[in-house]
Order: sequence, then C-alpha cells, then structure tokens
Amino acid sequence: MYHHPARVFARIGGDGPAPPPRTVLGRAVVLGASMAGLLAARVLADNAESVLVLDRDDLPPDARPRAGVPQGTQMHVLLPAGRQQIERWFPGFSREALVEGAVLVTAESRRTYHDGRRKVRGSDVDMVAASRPFIEALLRRHTLELPNVTFAHQRATGLEIGGGAVTGVRHDGGTVPADFVVDATGRSSRLGDWLEQAGWERPPMRRLAIGLNYATALFRRTEEHPVPNAVLAGCSPERGGDVAGAGLSAIEDDRWIVMLGGYGHCRPGRDLDDLLRRCREDFPPEFGRVVRNEPIGPVRVYRQADSRRRDFHRLARLPGGLVAVGDAVASFNPIYGQGMSSAGLHASCLSAYLRSGADPRRPARGFFALQRVVVDAAWDMSTSADLARPSVTAPRPRGYRLSRWVSNQIVAASVTDPTIARRFDAVVEMRSHPRSLASPAVLARAVRVNAIRPR
Repeated sequence: MYHHPARVFARIGGDGPAPPPRTVLGRAVVLGASMAGLLAARVLADNAESVLVLDRDDLPPDARPRAGVPQGTQMHVLLPAGRQQIERWFPGFSREALVEGAVLVTAESRRTYHDGRRKVRGSDVDMVAASRPFIEALLRRHTLELPNVTFAHQRATGLEIGGGAVTGVRHDGGTVPADFVVDATGRSSRLGDWLEQAGWERPPMRRLAIGLNYATALFRRTEEHPVPNAVLAGCSPERGGDVAGAGLSAIEDDRWIVMLGGYGHCRPGRDLDDLLRRCREDFPPEFGRVVRNEPIGPVRVYRQADSRRRDFHRLARLPGGLVAVGDAVASFNPIYGQGMSSAGLHASCLSAYLRSGADPRRPARGFFALQRVVVDAAWDMSTSADLARPSVTAPRPRGYRLSRWVSNQIVAASVTDPTIARRFDAVVEMRSHPRSLASPAVLARAVRVNAIRPR
C-alpha cells in the first residue's frame, strides 16, 4: 500500500457508485456533525445496524453558521474531488444543490490568475459554488434522513474501553454503548487526551505555524448568470511575499462572496473600506467590479495559527473499533480548499476498510494506512507551499530547495501551457496524486515552456 500511493489514491478517489450495503457492525457512534462526520455517518449507515451522531451544537434546520464551525463564514471551495465523493454517497447532490440556489462554475465561467497574469484554461471539470453552511445543511439533511441514523445534541467527554476495544462513548448526558467510534470533532479533538487518560498512547502531532489570516465579505449579486462567476488570484511568495491572494464566487441567494488571504502580519481587509481598496488596487479588475455592489453585513475575519496533523498510523498500541477523520486527523491551511474534499476521501477510506474483511473490533490499521495516503498528498502539497512564505520560519526538510524549484517550474508553466495546466489542476483539485507531476517528462516540458515564455 505504501509502495504505490498514487494507485491507492486513484482507487480511493474513484467515481464509481457506492458499494451495496453490508452490515458488519451493531451500533456505530460518530463524534461531530462536521462534513467529515456526516460523510462517515453515511458510510456507516451501509455497514452498521444503527448510527448515532453526537454534536455539541444544536444543529440548525437551515443554512446558518454555527459555533462549532468558526471558519464557516469564510469562503469555501468544494473541489471536484470533494464533489465527486459526495455524489458517490449521495447521488444527485449537485443537481439538488443547484436547484436550491448553488451556482454552477464551468471551465468557461471561471478565471485564474497567477501574480496578476491570467492563466490558460486547465481543468474542464465543473464545480459547484455555495457557502459552507449551505453545503453542510444540505448534506446534514440527507444524512439524518437515513433510516438508521439518529442525532443527539450532546458533547462527547470520553471513551469507554474494555478488552482492547472501544465499548462506549461518555457524554454530558451519560454513556452510550458503541461497537465502533469515529472521531470527527475537528482540529481541537481531545481523542489523544482520552486515549492517554485510559492508559493508551497519544498519537504524535505535527504542527506547522502558518499564521494565516482570512477576511471575507458578502455583496449583493444582480446578474443572474455572470461571467466570470468565480475568480482566483494567487500571489507567489517571490512576488507577493506574505500576500496569499484573493478569491470571489457567486453563491446562493443572489450573493457574491469575496475573500482576501495573507500570512503573518499581512491581515487583509479587516474593515470594509480596507477590503474595498485592496480589491480595487491589488487584484484583477473582476474584484473591483464585484465590490461595487451593495455589501451585505460586516467583514468576517478568521485566523488559523497552524496546520496540524495527528499520525495515528504511527501508534504501536491502539484500541480496536476506533478511527478519526477530517480535521481531527489533519487540519491543513484552508486557503488551498482541501478540507471538504479530504473529508470525502476519508469516508471512502472508511468504506474500503469496512468492506475489506478486517475485523472492525481490532485496531483499524488498514484504515489508517489508506487514510495516510490521502493525508500525505494534501499535507505535502500545502506545507511545501506554506514553507515558501517569508513569515513561515519552520525548518525546511531535506531536499526542500530542489522540490521547491521543481514546483516553481510547474506552476510557472501552468500559466501558459494547457497540458501542464490540466495536470496541475488535477492535482490541486485532488483528483490526481501529486506524484503525477513528478515525472521527468512533465518537468522537462515545464522547463522548455518556461525557457521560451516571454518575460
């Protein structure tokens, strides 16, 4: 499995239909009604007699931000890999989202800039644009409509472990028995504390201090079918320093969402006048045109101090019947939009594991081995890019200068060369493993393109 990560990634990320139900569990309990938790519950519904989802929030019936998702007010991107995985588990999800107000973003209707220069068309895959609360509310509704899935408004406080496996979950209201537990409580997960308190190992955690700053604002949208309806303007460390870039998209309820991002002391758009000025002066003209519209509500800011990763696959001792998904395993820099897609891929890892014939009451090493391939791909991509920022001062890994040179060659070539752009976009969209960009032929083409590119 470790020898061919690209093959494992392709198998997990396939777009085939969901496999038929196969009950191998009694009661499964999911901690957290996040995107990752909801998708895990959907998979478990096909493999368990009953599924209970616990969350500390009293979940809203509609698309409202909630306390348990502090980043929910910020611009989110449902990458094609995430959309594909959601469609796998909820066929027709995209069609229903569009009917209810989400916006279809086609290759013709989106634009991408790199250091102010418009990139050639790469990916031909359609995307769906909507706010995070909209996507989560629709997914939550479908998950909780499943006949063997129920929800309880409870905060998990610990695990019951006996005979080498998890036997239950403690929460504010008591204890519930469990044959299988999924931790989807996010980047602040306390699973490590609970394991340590019970005499087990705590998963080692890696952190990369990034100091990411987001500012997001909403504007009234008067055009029904604007072109472009989504724009991404990225800034390289070489040209932009700690300015990460900006993005905008048409979303539901006839709105535009506009986001600016920066690192360290670059804290963009903390008030509306500042955001308007930066959109007009620092980014392509589409941003200035969108922010001429009527603003809706205040500018919302969000800061993420670090990316963090818990390496469950390194544990020598792990109780059976226990896995973790989503940000509880790896919480990446959100500017790359990997979170929701990673959640979908983790769900497919869980399905593959439960259908592999492994005993679900034994330590889930097969699951964590599959999940590691997905986490490695996203973690390596995001941390490598973050380490190039001036304010990110963590030690560079061995070989970083060479890998960064290769990455710069491919990114630069993707601006003007459609072939490189298609390959690059497939990796960024998490449809292909990063190793697909590492072939000598791809690098040689990129170097040739850059050698003849006009300066």
